[in-house]
Order: sequence, then structure tokens, then C-alpha cells
Amino acid sequence: MGKGGLSPTPWEQTPNLDRFFTCFYHTLASDSPKPNYEVFKKALTGFFNLKAEKKIKNNLLTIIDFSLSSNLERLWIVDMLTMKVVHYSLVAHGRNSGDEFASSFSNIPSSYQSSIGFYLTDKVYQGKHGTSLYLDGVEPNVNDKARERAIVMHSASYVSKDFIRNNGRLGRSFGCPSIPEENHEKIITMLSGGSCIYIYYPDKKYHSTSPMYSADTAIVGMFSLLSETSLDFDFYPEATSIAENF
Repeated sequence: MGKGGLSPTPWEQTPNLDRFFTCFYHTLASDSPKPNYEVFKKALTGFFNLKAEKKIKNNLLTIIDFSLSSNLERLWIVDMLTMKVVHYSLVAHGRNSGDEFASSFSNIPSSYQSSIGFYLTDKVYQGKHGTSLYLDGVEPNVNDKARERAIVMHSASYVSKDFIRNNGRLGRSFGCPSIPEENHEKIITMLSGGSCIYIYYPDKKYHSTSPMYSADTAIVGMFSLLSETSLDFDFYPEATSIAENF
């Protein structure tokens, strides 16, 4: 809830915070194409909400954009302490979510569909796909049945350019965000232990009802992150000004 028991303020209604996110985006260093700015803002807002609730233990933000073709790289891992994209790759969606493009999502067991929204990573384990990562969906009725559905991050041979060349599209999972086999153990280990994963799709109902986009909470999480980093963000004075006028 916002101040005085009022409803949380959506970030779209806070132009000062929006300008701060613009600074963050311009600061983001990447050797690959950056994620879409609007997707980045949403991911950052949810990350900061989780940060404010002290749920983030590993300051990595993984952004998966399921509005893009599965034939394109659509997964970014951002190191939030240095504002750098440290990994960029293909990622699969669930087989009942769509063919080349994902369009249907579910939180229902055995639906074989992906679920959108925010997740926290947990421990690494060895499963039928080898090194894999437990995921916990944090949004009720959106993705909170991830454990029950065995939605995890793992690698798969069908997540590759070769598969695309041979089949016309990327392979699909049973709902897991599957990644390429190359360096998968390193990537999965890096993400473990309480990092944030955000799976985006332009679902208007979800974006208008999810509590993860509260600007009131995001501003708290933003300063929590800034207090942890040794990086001297050039826009820190602007952040201070935002907080004073929030």
C-alpha cells in the first residue's frame, strides 16, 4: 500500500521516476542489443519492489521478452551493481504457449504453457536435464505454482541456432525457460541464490493488476541497491531529488 493506506502509485504516474529509469537505461552497458526500454522499465520496477522487500539476495536481473520471436535472442542477464549486460541468449517458451511466438500463458499444472511475471531463483540441483535451477513465482494466480508445475531453468539441445535452421523455429519446453547448452552450468550457477527473473509479455490485464509495479515501493528498493554498489552512478543526485519529492 502507498502512504496513508492509499493504493500503490503505478510508475507510469510518476514522471520523475520514469526519468530516473531513462538514466538507468542509458547507463546500461551492453555489447549486444539492449532489451526494449518499456520492458526494461517494467523489469526494473519489479526488481526494486522485491529489493525493498529484502527478497533479492543476488543482484542479477534476468529479462525474458516473450513478445519477441523465439528465433531471436530474447534473454538478458543484467548485473545491477555494475549496470552491465553479462549474458544474452536464446530462451524457449512452453510448447502450448505458441509456435515461433508465445501468445498463451498459464499457471495451471500440466498446461505445458509458460507463465509470465516475476520469479526468484533458488538452489541449483541435478535433474533429468542435468544442472538445473529451482524457480519460485512470486505472483499469486500468475506464476506462484511454478514449484508444483516443476517450472525450472535448464538447458536443452532444442535451444540452438542449429535447431532453428533445421525446424524453422526454436524448440519448446513444457513451460520452463530453457536455455542453450553452451555454458549452461556457469549461467545457472551464477543466477542461483535469490536473483530476479522477469518474463515479459504485453498482457494488459496483468500489467494493470500486478502489485509488482508500485512506484512507492520501487523507490525504496532503488536506494537499497544504490547503498550496496560501489559504482558511482552519475545520476545519483537526481535519484536523491526524486526521493525528496516523492
